[in-house]
Amino acid sequence: MRTVRFVALGDSLSEGVGDPVGGGWRGWAALLADGIAESVEFTKLAVSGAQTRDVLERQLPVGLGLRPDVVSVVVGVNDTLRCTFDIHAVAARLDEVYAAFTGQGAVLLTACLPDPGTMLGLPGALARPLARRQRAVNAVVHALSERYGAVHLHAAEGAWTTEPAMWSADRLHPSERGHRQLAVRFHAVLAERGVATGVAPLAEPEFPVPARAASLWWLATAGTGWVVRRCTDLLPQLVTLAVDEMRHRARGTSARLDLRAAHGVSTALAALSAQEQRPEAA
Repeated sequence: MRTVRFVALGDSLSEGVGDPVGGGWRGWAALLADGIAESVEFTKLAVSGAQTRDVLERQLPVGLGLRPDVVSVVVGVNDTLRCTFDIHAVAARLDEVYAAFTGQGAVLLTACLPDPGTMLGLPGALARPLARRQRAVNAVVHALSERYGAVHLHAAEGAWTTEPAMWSADRLHPSERGHRQLAVRFHAVLAERGVATGVAPLAEPEFPVPARAASLWWLATAGTGWVVRRCTDLLPQLVTLAVDEMRHRARGTSARLDLRAAHGVSTALAALSAQEQRPEAA
């Protein structure tokens, strides 16, 4: 019986934040691993707070050394929460990571994700810039997933994103039920392709939903630290983005911001295509 090697790269979503088990985090990737095959060797390289740079520079070398049969690369939300956000850099990094794993023959798993501003319930002027950034990341992931033949999960929309039971206390990470929903959906797509041959993960939670007091305690301790670390970096720029957003809305020129973001995605993808063609021209 052949053992399938499954490696999960990315940030807190793939680390499993929101799905606590045994003093640590389990998450959708671990739940999915059991359903890929009868014998699976699962390695989780995903780390909370990781950006595309971290995946490229730190996780990719380790992941390639493991020679995975299946690899998930789900990352990008943290990039949108940084003042250094650059869709061209995000696209270039993801392209390099995707190419490296598919070049080894691994089945690549990717996903588009909901925007953090909406999930956190931020005011419109603050949420819209983040939503625009996440749409840009999703557009890049869509395009590159198609280019590399990835198993892509459309997780940015749908009823599940608005169901409170699917989300943990911080409103940014899935609860156990939410992680199971991701695992079930990924398994269904993999099964259609003949990659997953094991039993599908259960959709219903194994553990009771944490009491409200426990959720509030998490927010007051670990959750607060998470928010503070990101606010010190993002907040000054987010305020600037919000002011720009309100100014454009007052002038009726908000469409320009969307066009600017769309142009950024187009030029980022065009630059990657130009790089691909350059060696052939030489």
